[in-house]
Amino acid sequence: MKNVLSLAILLLLSVFNSGILFAQKTTEIQYLSGTGKDDTVEWDFFCSDGMQSGKWSKIPVPSCWELQGFGNYNYGRDYKDGKQYYDEHGLYKHTFQVPSQWKTKKVKIVFEGVMTDCEVNINGKLAGEIHQGAFYEFKYDISKLLKYGEENLLEVKVNKMSANASINSAERNADFWIFGGIYRPVYLEVLPQQFMERVAIDAQANGTVTADVYTNSKKATSIVAKLFDLKGKLVQEFPEAEVEKHEGKLSFKAKATNIKTWNPEKPNLYQLQISLLDKKGKELHTVSERIGFRTVEIRESDGIYVNGQPIKFKGVNRHSFHPKSGRTTSKELSIEHVKMMKDMNMNAVRMSHYPPDTHFLEACDSLGLFVLDELCTWHVPYLDTKVGKKLIKELVTRDVNHPSILMWDNGNESGWNTELDDEFAKWDIQKREVIHPWNVFKKTNTMHYPDYYKFAFDSPSKDKIYFPTEFLHGLYDGGHGAGLDDYWKQMWNMPLAAGGFLWDFADEGVVRMDKGGIIDTDGNHGADGIVGPYGEKEASYFTIKEIWSPIYIADRYIREDFSGTFKVENRYHFTDLDECSMTAKWVNFNGPEGGTDFGMMSESNVELPKLAPLEKGTFSIDKPTNWKSADALFLKATDIHGKEIFTWSYPVKMAKQVNTDKIKYSKKGSITTTTSNNFIIINADENQFKFSAKTGVLKEVTKKGKLIPIKEGPILLGNKTELEDVKIKSSDDKVEITAWFKKRKKYHDWDGNHEMTQDFFKWTIHPNGILDLHVEIRNQKIVEEYIGISFSFTEEEVKGMKWLGDGPYRVWSNRMKGTQFKVWENDYNNTITGQPGFVYPEFKGFFSNLYWMKLNGKNNNGFTVYCHSDLTFLRMLTPEQPSDPGKGAAVTKFPQGDLSFVKNIPAMGTKFMPAEQSGPQGSSKKYFGNTDEPIVVELTFQF
Repeated sequence: MKNVLSLAILLLLSVFNSGILFAQKTTEIQYLSGTGKDDTVEWDFFCSDGMQSGKWSKIPVPSCWELQGFGNYNYGRDYKDGKQYYDEHGLYKHTFQVPSQWKTKKVKIVFEGVMTDCEVNINGKLAGEIHQGAFYEFKYDISKLLKYGEENLLEVKVNKMSANASINSAERNADFWIFGGIYRPVYLEVLPQQFMERVAIDAQANGTVTADVYTNSKKATSIVAKLFDLKGKLVQEFPEAEVEKHEGKLSFKAKATNIKTWNPEKPNLYQLQISLLDKKGKELHTVSERIGFRTVEIRESDGIYVNGQPIKFKGVNRHSFHPKSGRTTSKELSIEHVKMMKDMNMNAVRMSHYPPDTHFLEACDSLGLFVLDELCTWHVPYLDTKVGKKLIKELVTRDVNHPSILMWDNGNESGWNTELDDEFAKWDIQKREVIHPWNVFKKTNTMHYPDYYKFAFDSPSKDKIYFPTEFLHGLYDGGHGAGLDDYWKQMWNMPLAAGGFLWDFADEGVVRMDKGGIIDTDGNHGADGIVGPYGEKEASYFTIKEIWSPIYIADRYIREDFSGTFKVENRYHFTDLDECSMTAKWVNFNGPEGGTDFGMMSESNVELPKLAPLEKGTFSIDKPTNWKSADALFLKATDIHGKEIFTWSYPVKMAKQVNTDKIKYSKKGSITTTTSNNFIIINADENQFKFSAKTGVLKEVTKKGKLIPIKEGPILLGNKTELEDVKIKSSDDKVEITAWFKKRKKYHDWDGNHEMTQDFFKWTIHPNGILDLHVEIRNQKIVEEYIGISFSFTEEEVKGMKWLGDGPYRVWSNRMKGTQFKVWENDYNNTITGQPGFVYPEFKGFFSNLYWMKLNGKNNNGFTVYCHSDLTFLRMLTPEQPSDPGKGAAVTKFPQGDLSFVKNIPAMGTKFMPAEQSGPQGSSKKYFGNTDEPIVVELTFQF
């Protein structure tokens, strides 16, 4: 008896270890490959051409073979440049075992994605027709081809290019990297003999649930359904569900009660369990699908509504991509990308330009993003309508149940075979609408890359719902955040605008195994992300985060009469403002010799008003009795999930107030002045300053005999007249050097009278070596040139800088948001945004709202400069610009010299338009107002 019991236990353990239950009624999955880029299984592999070709070796599956050192690289646009298109093929072999118990099951082999034509053989026999199309899941019933309880041989031939010319035109001749290989997982799907092929579900916001259960089972007569929450708790049974039987499917309709709807702000999900029953009520097969209750409407000449709320898409385009693995990704990477999008306060993502991995859609479902799912074409449609229909079926039947998907895209940018528009609805129980990205089609206008001064005002389509599925094409440091503030003001306030989608999420830079592992973006084709290939955050990341904050706080400044009140707007669609939280912190900063942390003066919770979505109001913060002694105020908003929405910063003191107690003037020490060889030489304490006697310009600084290479300044930027005179005034406690420029006419009065103005700068040298500079420039109301002053400093001597001001990222005049006012410290780098090695923040460029800056030298002590003039920009060196910036993704004109203190800065354009076309903030002309008051720059240098 003991032996029999032991044998029974062993058999039972064997069954459990093989993953099989005798009474299995659910679907079992057995992976033959790994599950993603970080979990792979080695198969035998042979590549026909290129790297490591002509011999059998091993390759991890899933993978793109180029990233494993096989074959050849191609960017999809290579055909336009006359480059060779490689057409290698790969042969795969893999052995696997299946238990003998599976003889009573239905076994299918599933390929989630293969590039591109795929021939599958099991034990030497063809599993089915060759699959064509690189981005679509397909499967074969191999039940009759398997050897049960024995070893089986899987052989797969993959052609990188398709034998179907229409597929190559639609998805291979594209503006993205093209790869070869079994790049998504492969697994066996084990089903009971009587099974459901698939289930399509429509769960509406009012609780109505409709489902189509597709089955060829002749025994199936009915179905039962149960609703569970994600913790497995039963929410509701549907004993009264209406069930209808049709050819090849069973349908049911029921009503769920007391459910929570799905939306990106509150992505509530459920599990719908469906069981297929025979006429005796015996369970034949049970599946569980994750669903969300939501309703999508595109109301003509009105807007896009979800659950009855009008939507503004704050979206981005996203490729399925990783630099080390190409199109082979992972669940972890999908979650990481969705979290980054959510962190930027985005609520939508467009699949560009193909359906993604299922785990990305699952992340959008669970974390909350609207999705536009897309059939893969780029400029050229599937002219082969038959294959187009097949691929649409594969696309929709795989993705139909995701609540995040709102619409289907029939290709991209002229890639629309209009004969395919109605195909989506054949497979979509929800009847989601189809759009044509980059086109006016039915209810929508999705035209790409609109000029700010034209967009959405096309008179033939002004009654269409406008949402560009691509706009502000990011390239290098252009686009994305640059121009977004202007565009978003228009989009938010236009009744028929439904937001839009930036191009695009990440730089598509691939590791080149054939070029020593460099990252290649194919010039300017792939260098267009908000983040780098590995997710490195560019400045626009934070600009977008602020502009798209669902809590919109009107811009304001804190002055002596600050009331403590802020104007606020709730830009959520489904969340009341008082569901969020906010804290107010009054802080003080360290000086140049201290750290980058800050001291807390006071912290309090802010009571946000109860504002429904889209409502406006105000909130007030507590002002401690000593609030005026704070350097800055931080307001941090947190959403209902505990995630930071944004932290706004407001300087409390003016620059001169902050700097006063940091500069220690002293009459101690001696100060001497000599003039020789056209130089004014002043010795003060341990410092020696050499000025030009002709121009008053600083020529040289030494401290303890060691050169500090700041010189050739101030150069007056915007000055219109010639130098007239240089005067020296000496006393026991200071020396003043003043350079006067010739007087000129200020303006022409109505009565013909003229007022004369005069620009000048004045140095004041103190006995302890402190150097003050006062500059006054009088100019016209509207200027295009820089206004301010400039110096030279040897770039090779720069080690880094610490500063109090906005940071840590540089700014352009049309990308001012996303920074914070505090003490920052950056090491020197020579980064060109979007090019290897993707080091951010960039060291060089313009930095706003400077209070003080300590420049750290390599072979010198550097210096500290205090800026007493509010709203002044620091220009730190001259950033290198890319060689192929398109029409506007570079700035070519910088002030002369290396270090500048200016009152105006340039804007940055995009790949497809100069900055001037992206809105008022992009204008090269800056309005300085009336000229009654001069432009003043006041600095103090401490060496």
